[in-house]
Amino acid sequence: MKLSKIAYKPVGLLLGVGAGLVAGALFKQTWKVIGHTEDAPDATDEDRTWPEILLAAGLQGAIFGLVKASVDRAGAVTTRRLTGVWPG
Repeated sequence: MKLSKIAYKPVGLLLGVGAGLVAGALFKQTWKVIGHTEDAPDATDEDRTWPEILLAAGLQGAIFGLVKASVDRAGAVTTRRLTGVWPG
């Protein structure tokens, strides 16, 4: 394994945690607008419908994937600019 990959691991982990926090907050705000409720449904919420639960799960996954990919890519580009080496 390249030294650059090993050195980037802690940075990538921190970026991943940050991306998760940002994605969670973004999903919560988006659900307030779309779902007209404070909390998104869980799969085991008895009073929620299948379409509502599946919409919430799909939206949450899409937001998380988009934010994580954006943060990972930005981290790699920034690392290359600072060090001249692509971390992946």
